[in-house]
Amino acid sequence: MLVFAAITPHSPLLLESISRNQVKRLERTREAMFELERELYAVFPDTIVLLCEHPTMYESSFSLNISDPYHFDLRTFGDFSAPTALRPDMETIDRLQRDLRKKKQPFTLSSDNALDYSSAVPLHFLTANLKTIKLIPITYTNLDAKSHFQFGQALKDILFNSNKRIAVIVSGDMSQALESESPAGFHPDGAEFDIKFQELIVQKNTAGLLKMNETLLSNARQSIYKPTLILFGLLENSALSPEILSYEAPFGVGCLVANLNV
Repeated sequence: MLVFAAITPHSPLLLESISRNQVKRLERTREAMFELERELYAVFPDTIVLLCEHPTMYESSFSLNISDPYHFDLRTFGDFSAPTALRPDMETIDRLQRDLRKKKQPFTLSSDNALDYSSAVPLHFLTANLKTIKLIPITYTNLDAKSHFQFGQALKDILFNSNKRIAVIVSGDMSQALESESPAGFHPDGAEFDIKFQELIVQKNTAGLLKMNETLLSNARQSIYKPTLILFGLLENSALSPEILSYEAPFGVGCLVANLNV
């Protein structure tokens, strides 16, 4: 059964081991992540399904990573500490891959032993007290918005009817084009996207999400939209009370923490 759903940022600067004395500039986001961790721990899930950009991505096929175990590599950011390892939920993965193929979804399996910051950052916070948690990392594609929403719908049967307690987490950046010092430079569509996206989440406006302007999405240089569409497809017709726990962008990249309150 699904017991938890949330949207998180994945900036490596949230980690003290990387940002050091700059971490205070993301204090609101970190506090929101600690709050989310407490709420997740309270429902004590067996498995986290993580929807985000992973090392292996395919143009027209969703991908599920089946490495055992998963390690997290942050050496690119100067963090050479011993990597944390998590194990896959192979039972649920097997049921998912069988069901997705039966439903003719564009889907494949991959095997990346080392997961990057997109996974490492949210899981650093959220699994701090969940030592036996299992992981299912799923990657989005370059397919259109409707395909992502439909893929989420296809996940529903297995995840909702599982005898395990399952949390689904979206990990991604809001706009990377909020100011001249942003990774993508400045574009006025950056702030417009961040505002509109939050409004649609709070309103549970699936139709609005599906109809978001493609030029706006491209100009905002974000990575949160498509995994969120998968999540909203999965949660279709579910009772939700979305809550924005924090939003800030001190380094020119929007960081959003939201609890969908399933």
